[in-house]
Amino acid sequence: MSRVQKAIAVLAGDGIGPEVTRAAVSVLEECASALGHRFDFIALPFGGIAIDRCGEPLPAETLDACRKADAVLLGAVGGAKWDSQPLNRRPEAGLLGLRKELGLYINVRPVKLLGALRAMCPVRLDEGETIDMEIVRELAGGIYFGPRQSSGSNGDEIASDMEVYSAKEIERVALYAFRRAAARSKRLASIDKANVLASSGLWRRTVERTAKGFPEVKLDSLYVDNAALQLVLRPAQFDVMLTSNMFGDILSDEAAALAGSIGLIPSMSLGNGTALYEPIHGSAPQLAGKNSANPIGAILCAAMLLRESFGLPREAMAVEKAVEHTLAAGFRTPDIVRGGSRMIGCSEMAAQIRAAVAESAMETEKYGWGV
Repeated sequence: MSRVQKAIAVLAGDGIGPEVTRAAVSVLEECASALGHRFDFIALPFGGIAIDRCGEPLPAETLDACRKADAVLLGAVGGAKWDSQPLNRRPEAGLLGLRKELGLYINVRPVKLLGALRAMCPVRLDEGETIDMEIVRELAGGIYFGPRQSSGSNGDEIASDMEVYSAKEIERVALYAFRRAAARSKRLASIDKANVLASSGLWRRTVERTAKGFPEVKLDSLYVDNAALQLVLRPAQFDVMLTSNMFGDILSDEAAALAGSIGLIPSMSLGNGTALYEPIHGSAPQLAGKNSANPIGAILCAAMLLRESFGLPREAMAVEKAVEHTLAAGFRTPDIVRGGSRMIGCSEMAAQIRAAVAESAMETEKYGWGV
């Protein structure tokens, strides 16, 4: 087995961010120790905590270290403490800036209903059905990055945000989504609002043109309101979903509820620079310091990082199976606890998963974990 040495920039951020990234780092450390790899973790200020320490959400030294790292692991940013800051100096501006500076234009959010949590799915699934989808979201364009302005005062204010896309921006994320779909079940749902928005009209035309290069992939184009409805009515029909920036932001949070909790969902952002991994939940400042956050989203980010950035599918599978084994054993954080399960805290959940990862290194076949 080849051993790897990699550097990971760790941006713990705000609220529960430090707790969940601590859990993910501990699992990565266990993988490295058990299987002979070396991961160097570089802790850096980012978000609200960076505003407090450095006067800005994305300090130059943080950005420089992220560019040099092999991967970036992020916790969460934001909180009411910084809401009085102007929009361009809030913690969230640091996140948008980081994505832009690293050239990240694709976000992938896998939503999978784990067997042990099937009863928590809020919609009825037929026997044999499950939820296992990937939402591929354009990340560098659209309304979040378009021109904005506001004017007026004294209750007579006007504000606007413009949705702007070029065909090239759409095509590059569409190509990625088609390739992802081709490697899975060869089904792709593209989401737009082409009956109302000019930008969505361009989106649909570009995606349909790109589809000609992937005749093996079945493309369905859906309006976003219908897609939101179908996610509730028949979520098992979706495999890979391609969306614009804002639509993806909304639909992926809706889809997360189908898996049992937003605290379970990881994500990967990629493009021209270092890939960024972050759970999709927010900073949840009301939970900070209470050891009650769910670290599984962050831990599954670690699994994605191992597979996608480091080329370590065996290690990634070990982490994923450790999560499933821990949940099957009845351990739950408060957001997913149900009758008959045992409620534990964030650090205890990480310890249980870490122990399962360690066991898998010694007995690879015990839970059916192949190479």
